[in-house]
Amino acid sequence: MNKKAVLEGILFVVGEEGLTALELQRILEVSEYEFQKLISDLDDDYKRDDRGIQIAFLGNRYKLVTKQEHKSYYQKLVTIEENRKLSDAALETLAIIAYNNPITRVQIDEIRGISSIHHVRRLLLKNLIKEVGKSDLPGKPTLYGVTKDFLDYFGLSSIDDLPKIKMEVTEDEKQVDLFESKYKEDL
Repeated sequence: MNKKAVLEGILFVVGEEGLTALELQRILEVSEYEFQKLISDLDDDYKRDDRGIQIAFLGNRYKLVTKQEHKSYYQKLVTIEENRKLSDAALETLAIIAYNNPITRVQIDEIRGISSIHHVRRLLLKNLIKEVGKSDLPGKPTLYGVTKDFLDYFGLSSIDDLPKIKMEVTEDEKQVDLFESKYKEDL
């Protein structure tokens, strides 16, 4: 198995969160020396002119990032993205963030049941959400919240103006609640 290719895939999958050297060593099941050789070889591959990404070591984590010299093209992409409407999945992600902020991307994924990294990135580019801090959870994941632009776009003066969500309780959930309340009475 080509561990350098596996390393590249892992860095792609984790996206902006990145991973520490120790985490990557454990996942790849390699020694520190082997890891340093793999990361160095992969970094050399990315340094070629015909590559659009590179490896960055930021915040004690390795991650894939775009090359700075291509920045003007990425800015054009942002302009194109700003003019596009949000997909249903992006709106769903935005609603989850609005009603639960601050929230981590992993928590968003758990609520949606599917990865939301692409939608989070688009929402960041559109300035509808922003990084509001770091969670106390292991790994200190980024917390996201909505921006003033979000409030302006939806005509809200504050996050408290969001429509209230009425939760419907199914018969099964009612039975569970009755059971739990009876159980507590018997104790």
